[in-house]
Amino acid sequence: MALLHKIASPSALRFAPGISSLLVRKASTMAPKLRDPSLLKQNVCYVNGEWVSAKSGKTFRVHDPATGEVIGTAPEFTPADTESAIAAAADAFKSFRTLTGRERSKLLRKWYDLTVENAEDIAQLITWENGKPLADARGEATYAANFFEWFSEEAPRTYGDVIPATVPGNRVWTLKEPVGVCGMITPWNFPAAMITRKIGPALAAGCTVVCKAPGETPFTALALAELAHRAGIPKGVVNIVTTLDNTIALGEQLTTHPTIKKVSFTGSTTVGKLLMKQSSDTLKKLSLELGGNSPFIVFDDADIDAAVTGAIMSKFRSSGQTCVCANRIYVQEGVYDAFVNKFVEKVKAFKVGNGFAEGTTHGPLIHDRAVSKVDAHVQDAVKKGAKLLVGGQRLPDVGSNFFQLTVLRDMTADMQLASEETFGPVAGLFPFKTEAEVVALANNSEVGLAGYFYSRDLERVHRVAEALEVGMIGVNTGIISDPAAPFGGVKESGFGREGSKQEYLILTISMGHHRRHLFSLSSPKPASLTALTHNSNTRSTPSSARPFNTSAALLKKRKIAPASNSPSPSSSSSSSPKADKSNNNNNNNDKSSSQQPNPEDPLDFSALLAAYATIDAHFKSQLQAVLHGGRFNPDVLGALPQHAKTTFPLRELAQIVPRSGRIISLLVNEREYIKPIMSAVQASKDFNQQPQRSEDNELELLLKVEMERKEDLVRRVKEACQGWRERVRQARTKHEKALKDWKKNGVVLPDVVRKADKELQKVQDKKMKEIDGEEAQVIKQLDRR
Repeated sequence: MALLHKIASPSALRFAPGISSLLVRKASTMAPKLRDPSLLKQNVCYVNGEWVSAKSGKTFRVHDPATGEVIGTAPEFTPADTESAIAAAADAFKSFRTLTGRERSKLLRKWYDLTVENAEDIAQLITWENGKPLADARGEATYAANFFEWFSEEAPRTYGDVIPATVPGNRVWTLKEPVGVCGMITPWNFPAAMITRKIGPALAAGCTVVCKAPGETPFTALALAELAHRAGIPKGVVNIVTTLDNTIALGEQLTTHPTIKKVSFTGSTTVGKLLMKQSSDTLKKLSLELGGNSPFIVFDDADIDAAVTGAIMSKFRSSGQTCVCANRIYVQEGVYDAFVNKFVEKVKAFKVGNGFAEGTTHGPLIHDRAVSKVDAHVQDAVKKGAKLLVGGQRLPDVGSNFFQLTVLRDMTADMQLASEETFGPVAGLFPFKTEAEVVALANNSEVGLAGYFYSRDLERVHRVAEALEVGMIGVNTGIISDPAAPFGGVKESGFGREGSKQEYLILTISMGHHRRHLFSLSSPKPASLTALTHNSNTRSTPSSARPFNTSAALLKKRKIAPASNSPSPSSSSSSSPKADKSNNNNNNNDKSSSQQPNPEDPLDFSALLAAYATIDAHFKSQLQAVLHGGRFNPDVLGALPQHAKTTFPLRELAQIVPRSGRIISLLVNEREYIKPIMSAVQASKDFNQQPQRSEDNELELLLKVEMERKEDLVRRVKEACQGWRERVRQARTKHEKALKDWKKNGVVLPDVVRKADKELQKVQDKKMKEIDGEEAQVIKQLDRR
């Protein structure tokens, strides 16, 4: 057990006059006992779903900042080692990006559940290698898990946009696509939360990651990687590497490697500027959360007790080692003395010591360099006239990395603490007179990460919040971090936001799609668009009879009366050749529209086309699951029309060969590679059935507009057909490989599978011929018209 020891000799520790504090003496035996020791990973990094050592075999030591003792060793990765992690992430991205948002959500949720389940061990590791009190570490473990939970809920909501087009007949929409492999560099002050805040949204968006964990606190990151492995995160999606001596080299590798498409860094402004320059050659997307110098303002109309509590929470959390902690505390003159007195009384009650010791409220700084900087800021302030109220000295008897909680009053703008981020347990209190004065003082900084102020005046709340030049503002609160809130700064505190839905703006690319049908003005309108028809000439007419409202509007604009008795091309044709011939002979619209394709003919593509058009989204997602190695659920086949079930034995395939998703997907994709050509051919057939051309015929007029782009249309038809031919070949190659693999593994193919395979070969051979014929037919129609 740790020994609590009250230091009774202020002079021995050089306390400020009249001030004493309760401190916890260093204890060398305070090592945690993990419930699951396998979470402590030594000498290995997590790459491509495996635990690997550095190729050189080199390691570096990780120290407990409270005792200076060695916790363990971690691999000293080099750029050559990290190259394999980048390659693994790039390879994994090809398949991971195709998972549905719901599938990625389930993976993140599992990772969240495991993190919560092992939160106590995560907290123990945080305190061990970071030094913060165990209570704070437990809070961080929960906070870290929350990012997995929040982004697991956001993963299915990567929405795009539908944008009204300015050109009639065009359709414009955007989709959010994952940006690619992300390189991440995380800090030591929040060993768990900074990793989950970066990796969580990346996985939700469909990206893969290579994360360089901090050399001071690598074991928390590696424990999270172990939980990712247990959660079933696909190999290569999450890669965690460690280094100490090669930190600069690995940072340069992540920012210059062409495979890395986005870099996220949390750290100092100096390093952030360097990484930004290195990333410029490959124009990477960047998220830089850099240094801060947060102002904390207390107006004279504020609740003083609440302001004191908020200021202490903001300033001394993690011993002042947070990027958003209050670095400059401005208090209006009317309440300055009252605020100072209450602030000092609360600080006196705190206990500094080993984070594992009972009753400890504040732990050590991360290393001796941090202690030296804090000491320098205190000495500079005192030298320039600040009054030391509490602390101000190192605590060598407790440990080399400990510094007293310190309060200074009567601070001025010429002191180092006013312009530099202290990153330690020193509170500098500045008096001010007016609102305009304090806003100017607060904004007098090159950085702008966070800011806080307390006031009960609603008008002032809005006025000051809009005037402060910071990325985040806490009003009447000292804590601003939340997974649902965007986190990031302005000015030299960086750019980009972490957390919240705004993270998707950086982790995804908005892909714009512009589509104009080959014969969009004469293609049948889908039934789902019936509600969109709104022309005065067709308001009472079914859309199946007049599918060209846009053309009518164009004719009206040109002051040409449309032909009111022109038969509809969509109602005077059928998608099958037999039906088309019947229409030409009988000229019976009602009869042709009710004619049904033969459901028993496996070569009748129109039956499949009609059937698959009605498959719901759930059925499609099931097929995707099979395609990526999951199991097919035959129950969802109830959504498939009966004539499609009889065309191909999908249910039998699913039941006899549970992993026959490749065959099933080929059947579904039949409609994908032929549908655009079918639409073009159908449109040409529709045109042939129109009345004799005249200047008053709306279809003729609109077709003239289309034919002005004839050469472009011919080119697009040829490119489309060539693409579909290639897809047929690729589909056949995949299918043959799957059958060979089954045979190689000793799987005896049932008769129904062999029968389906033969039918597929016939269908695909016929479709190749159809593509050739249809390409020629469309081009012939274009040339003739």
